[in-house]
Amino acid sequence: MRRRGGIAVGLATALGLSGGWVALDCTRPSAHKSPYKLEKAKVERGDVTGRVTATGTMSALVTVQVGSQVSGRIAELYADFGQRVKRGQVIAKLDQRMFEAQAEQGRANREAAVGDLAKARAQAEEADRKLQRAQSLAEQDLIAKADLDAAVTAAKAARAAVASATGNQSQATASYHQAKVNLGYTTIVSPINGIVISRNVDVGQTVAASLQAPTLFTIAEDLGKMQVHAAVSEADVGRLEPGLTATFVVDAYPDRKFKGVIRQIRDAPQTLQNVVTYDAVVDVDNSDLRLKPGMTANVTFVYAERKGVLRIPSAALRFRPPEELVGANVGGGGDGGGGKKKKKHKEKLEGAAVAATAATSASTPTSTPTSTTTTTSASASVTKSVWVLEGERLKEVRVEIGVSDGSKVEVKNGALAEGDVLVTDAVAKGEGSGKKKGLF
Repeated sequence: MRRRGGIAVGLATALGLSGGWVALDCTRPSAHKSPYKLEKAKVERGDVTGRVTATGTMSALVTVQVGSQVSGRIAELYADFGQRVKRGQVIAKLDQRMFEAQAEQGRANREAAVGDLAKARAQAEEADRKLQRAQSLAEQDLIAKADLDAAVTAAKAARAAVASATGNQSQATASYHQAKVNLGYTTIVSPINGIVISRNVDVGQTVAASLQAPTLFTIAEDLGKMQVHAAVSEADVGRLEPGLTATFVVDAYPDRKFKGVIRQIRDAPQTLQNVVTYDAVVDVDNSDLRLKPGMTANVTFVYAERKGVLRIPSAALRFRPPEELVGANVGGGGDGGGGKKKKKHKEKLEGAAVAATAATSASTPTSTPTSTTTTTSASASVTKSVWVLEGERLKEVRVEIGVSDGSKVEVKNGALAEGDVLVTDAVAKGEGSGKKKGLF
């Protein structure tokens, strides 16, 4: 009898303990597994350098294209590639025979005009004398009035002939001068001191200057001082100003950096395929003559440098969490005790977690402005949102940003400290490694 009573007490005790474990297991909170894998980055302290990159072309400070103002055949060349020339030095000659003949003809026409003028003046003097005699006889009534009128007309005609001959002489003189000028154009001289960097003609070649002057030579004044014409995007041109230092590399010397200074930012826009750029002229010292005209330069302008500042990844500014992560537990905890749970208790706990998440989402704004620009009389600042991981929850923090180098951004103001963990991306689990959420 006692034995049966002991068995009953043991069974009751076992059932009680079992119910206690079940109750304890039912009341233990279950960590909510996030359906996303978060990519994180820490707020750190370091240097941020703001840069603008552009592509440009090397050229000499002064480049002159020497052409011919008259048409003709190249008779002689006195300059070649790479040769130094001085101002006024003869560098080419055209065939002068035709121009010499034109000059001789012009001189002859001028001499003939001089003779015609002398003849007209002599005839005018004779007409004046006849008029004077006619007037004297008319006063004595010794000639008819018609004879007097004829003498007056003849004198006027003679004076007009003198004026016409004077004009013909001037015209002949001008034609002769033009012929001599054209003859002088057959001798091509250098307009500046420099180096011949291009020769476009050979001896015997005929050049035609009917519409525009053909280019015979291209002369650079001084290759020891050069310039880069860099095409800067309209989005970056506001960060540059004259006097700013620039560095660049060329394909001929990929391991060497050259330095220059912005001399001018030209206001004339250049549009290519709906892309607007502006020309930034950079002066470069080329005393070693390594740089050559026409080389392509990859230019970098440093417009701002920040030392030892708080900096965050640029991706953190672009991240926006999915709605189901806002206010929810984003940690990846286990089942709490490792034991088996009854299905109905598990469904009850998951339902409560979903309800809590929905309530939190309803009280938290799901959309945030991407950026806010605050303008004051002194300067303009930009504030944006980042998401900080505090424990197992996301918290939105507004920060004022400064200089960016493309991958890192300076934090000028905001509730961030060195070592804070930021979320830069959220990858949905089980949906492929290439599918991400939370980015624009």
